[in-house]
Amino acid sequence: ERSRSTVNIDSKVLFLKDSLDMTNEDRNLILSKCLECSGNKVVITHGTDTMVDTAQLLGDKIKDKTIVLFGSMIPYSINNSDALFNLGAALSAVQDKTNGVYIAMNGQVFDFDKVEKNKALGIFENT
Repeated sequence: ERSRSTVNIDSKVLFLKDSLDMTNEDRNLILSKCLECSGNKVVITHGTDTMVDTAQLLGDKIKDKTIVLFGSMIPYSINNSDALFNLGAALSAVQDKTNGVYIAMNGQVFDFDKVEKNKALGIFENT
């Protein structure tokens, strides 16, 4: 509601866990749910520490959908969080991009295989 989005969204929660605690089993669950999804546009909320790992798996396995992962460097519950900004970027990107897997962070949309998290600067950047 706070994002004021008018995009028709069907949401599912697979699990809530710090991305550092994610396992290959968790990533495979995300993969299977993306493959099962009848739609061809998917937005995934993901922790930033291992977002690139999940994007890589999805990008290697799924070629017929547009999938955008996003997260936030500052948690949603904290003032000045970038969560809603990145959500908006992801919702925009999933509607505009061709089939493929992307990461929407810091006002940019990155190809899954050309991005990394720069922990020192607290941003995602092209590789």
